[in-house]
Amino acid sequence: MPRFAANLSMMYNEVPFLDRFAAAAKDGFKGIEFLFPYAHTPDEVAGRLRAAGLENVLFNMPPGNFEAGERGVAALPGREAEFRAGVAKAIDYARALGCKRLHAMAGLAPPGADRSAMRRTYVQNLRYAAAEAGKHGITVLIEPINTRDIPGYFLNRQDEAHAVREEVGAANLKIQLDLYHCQIVEGDLAAKIRAYLAHVGHMQIAGVPERHEPSLGEVNYPYLFDLIDTLGYDGWIACEYRPKAGTSAGLGWFAPYR
Repeated sequence: MPRFAANLSMMYNEVPFLDRFAAAAKDGFKGIEFLFPYAHTPDEVAGRLRAAGLENVLFNMPPGNFEAGERGVAALPGREAEFRAGVAKAIDYARALGCKRLHAMAGLAPPGADRSAMRRTYVQNLRYAAAEAGKHGITVLIEPINTRDIPGYFLNRQDEAHAVREEVGAANLKIQLDLYHCQIVEGDLAAKIRAYLAHVGHMQIAGVPERHEPSLGEVNYPYLFDLIDTLGYDGWIACEYRPKAGTSAGLGWFAPYR
């Protein structure tokens, strides 16, 4: 049966961030993820995890100036020192939180950018991140993101992501397969799952196109959950969606899997 994790950056916004851990546990989740923990100390977040009996399954490395619109620096030439500092900070938090997966956001490609130079930077930075994370048993993830939600994001397609993964050549670099993003950019989700699942380290879901509950929209998620089970995936599936009318009220889809 799939293991579902609540995304605390998008779900349970009815309460402050540190109170969302208990709320997710009360609704039956065993795992959680979030975008960033850095506004709080590792001890603060770890305490809420322990009190709720939850596993932290994923968060992102520092993304640059998120408030100013930046969405990662891993593929940005000239930002290598900042990226390396972010790797160290993320690993410190991951060790404190017992988290075994870190997402390295690629960043936005400026208009007219030299994409070849960006790719070289991306590959070099990911090799560094994977080597550092590997010392602590941590997997580094990269995620293709649709350009409707994040216009200009450097990495958009599954085949592109897996080509980067192969070029980096690190066993602990895997793909974060977000079925919401994949459906918008490419579709053909069942075929993508079958083709790439062996190299997927984490999955995420949301209804398409509004990014609400997975029970809403054009994707037949129960079919995909059965397929994922059949193929033997034993990782987490994170619920990275915006509840349409209250987080707990919208969890009817989760009842069979709770």
